[in-house]
Amino acid sequence: MTKIPAWSYSSIKLYDQCPKKYYHLRVIKDVTEPPTDAITYGKEFHSAAEHYVRDDTPLPPQFAFVKSTLDNLKALPGTKHCEFEMGLTENLEPCSFKDPNVWWRGVADLLVINGDEARCLDYKTGKSAKYADTDQLELMALAVFKHFPEVKKVKAGLLFVISKNFIKDSYSADNQDKMWLKWFSEHNRMKFSYEKNVWNPRPSGLCRKHCLVLECAHNGRN
Repeated sequence: MTKIPAWSYSSIKLYDQCPKKYYHLRVIKDVTEPPTDAITYGKEFHSAAEHYVRDDTPLPPQFAFVKSTLDNLKALPGTKHCEFEMGLTENLEPCSFKDPNVWWRGVADLLVINGDEARCLDYKTGKSAKYADTDQLELMALAVFKHFPEVKKVKAGLLFVISKNFIKDSYSADNQDKMWLKWFSEHNRMKFSYEKNVWNPRPSGLCRKHCLVLECAHNGRN
């Protein structure tokens, strides 16, 4: 059996989209996703926001439009952690990002701890919030509860800096056991594929023109 690597929100979503695509991208790695202008822009913004909020490094001119928004975040009360890496073991114990026993990994773009309340934000540089997925926020909140046991409530949000949308939700530490049930179920499906070496394709309308796995029968470019 191929060793099951630490998982994340993005890996679970990729697996849910198509196990066969996940297999080629994350297991045998015989295909890679080429960098795009959108991905490059997103990385540059995340880096600029991190250094501006944490170190007061001036924003590059192309990101000046978001200065007032970041200033509001800087003004929030509490201890701020930028690009904060969190890991969890399979027993849901907090660990470092690269711990040998890490089971789950996640990075909070901005985490603010203020007593028993936290704010957790993820920056999005896409042009639309139409398909915003708050599952990512739930996972980050669950990790925050483990890394900061004094926190009882997490206010989380997806900050779409281009479209100026803010998708938010809140989570209570009292509900974390129930919330974890869904994620254990998600992970167990992936675990089954690793154990049985079964990676069935999950065809969709994106297969024929957009999938990178050219060998798949559902790909229209092979």
